[in-house]
Amino acid sequence: MSDLFSPFRMGDIELKNRIVMAPLTRNRATPGPDAPNDLNVEYYRQRASAGLIVSEASQISQQGQGYLWTPGIFTDAQVEGWRKITDAVHEAGGKIVIQLWHVGRVSHTSLQPNGGAPVAPSAITARTKTFVEGGFADTSAPRALDLSEIPGIIADYRRAAENAKRAGFDGVELHGANGYLIDQFLKDGSNHRADAYGGSVENRMRFALEAVDAVLSVWPAARVGIRLSPVSPANDAVDSAPEKVFFPLVRELDKRGLAFIHVIEGSTGMARDNAPFDYAGLRKSFRGAYMANNGYTRELAIDAVAADQADLVSFGKAFIANPDLVERLRRDAPLNPLDKKTLYGGDARGYTDYPALATAAG
Repeated sequence: MSDLFSPFRMGDIELKNRIVMAPLTRNRATPGPDAPNDLNVEYYRQRASAGLIVSEASQISQQGQGYLWTPGIFTDAQVEGWRKITDAVHEAGGKIVIQLWHVGRVSHTSLQPNGGAPVAPSAITARTKTFVEGGFADTSAPRALDLSEIPGIIADYRRAAENAKRAGFDGVELHGANGYLIDQFLKDGSNHRADAYGGSVENRMRFALEAVDAVLSVWPAARVGIRLSPVSPANDAVDSAPEKVFFPLVRELDKRGLAFIHVIEGSTGMARDNAPFDYAGLRKSFRGAYMANNGYTRELAIDAVAADQADLVSFGKAFIANPDLVERLRRDAPLNPLDKKTLYGGDARGYTDYPALATAAG
């Protein structure tokens, strides 16, 4: 049996296999409080055979929200909703970490406090869409964060980390990928600041590291990771020299003893070879676990783990359509097709009604 299906210790978290459910925005939190609900509980329970579940991205504040009906982790109601999910996953023998999210400029005024502009490192509108009442819409023009506002956002990361502990998670992943706020600060295409948070690589890393350190003030490093997307152009965040940014960043993360880095290789949900990048070198720069993501098939995942190119492999869309993905991969069984029409918003259809192998066979 491939090492992909063998147990693995990621920091302080014991995993029963090396297959990870990637964070997946599904827009099914309860409208209004944006709290997880019983339908969400069933969805995560069904997928608890994963070695690890990384929860859907969860905003650390209302300002951090960029899409309609996504869950937060900043109110008591949200914490209580997530507690039901972590309890269900644990009862089913699984492990789950929460992904902490601030979208930055990838938002819309209709989602922001008092209808205000989204915030960003610089006042540069993202050429991308967000999900609001009525469907997908262009993002709103952002305003540049004032230097005095940044400590407040870092404090929001700390409070969210505290709430994640109250909610019973096994650990935390910071969302530093896909063109959201941490990624916006890292990349020179979206960060044109001339103060301590812009310009040099050291300055552009500052926000990411302050957010990580805020989480580390609450959680042991052996239960903390971060998701990165060095060359993905997702949500219009690009950098002119990504290896000059992400290698120093990962070395700093390594100094802090993080449990894992979760790396989107290539363009998110698209080509793995959209731009050159030395992922093997990045892996060697980090002593914790390397979690690989993006376009992995069963064969690619088995080979990556066997060749020590990755410790863990995360799957996204395959986990949406296959609650028992681990067993299907183990048996090399056919996968359910994905219903793209039900990805964002809706009810149980395309969410908790995908059949497991036994059901499909029956």
